[in-house]
Amino acid sequence: HKAKVEAMTLDLASLQSVQHFAEAFKSKNLPLHILICNAAVFGVPWCLTEDGLESTFQVNHLGHFYLVQLLEGLLRRSSPARVVVVSSESHRFTEIKDSSGKLDFSLLSPSKKEYWAMLAYNRSKLCNILFSNELNRRLSPHGVTSNSLHPGNMIYSSIHRNWWVYTLLFTLARPFTKSM
Repeated sequence: HKAKVEAMTLDLASLQSVQHFAEAFKSKNLPLHILICNAAVFGVPWCLTEDGLESTFQVNHLGHFYLVQLLEGLLRRSSPARVVVVSSESHRFTEIKDSSGKLDFSLLSPSKKEYWAMLAYNRSKLCNILFSNELNRRLSPHGVTSNSLHPGNMIYSSIHRNWWVYTLLFTLARPFTKSM
């Protein structure tokens, strides 16, 4: 009953917005004990953000990555602290390495010709998990833990709204999914 909630604007499709958000939050001089990275897009048509990156990759992964990097010092000072990264079981159905086993950056922000919405989503979610694991490795000695999670099989939301095929798939699966 004593909690105070304050909304702040953050657009993960704009790295400048992420930077402004981090600066505004830090200026409040509040501790940061938990940061949940949960925003995502799914099945969106190919487009570039104002930063010149494919939007699914930037919104689902890079925006969160940058936000955590900007708030890392505050997280350390607020120890114990935790970062929770919401990913997806879909991460299992993709790869981000080339044939020689090296990270293929062109897969993360593909050209329009190489873009497939489902693969872009899967790759962004794989990046979430890899990031969370590495963040935990680096920051846990400083009292900051990081965990990634899969929220459940196809929890019903409106994330499928961008293409009728996804809407049909989610509608058929609806009786077998969890509600929000």
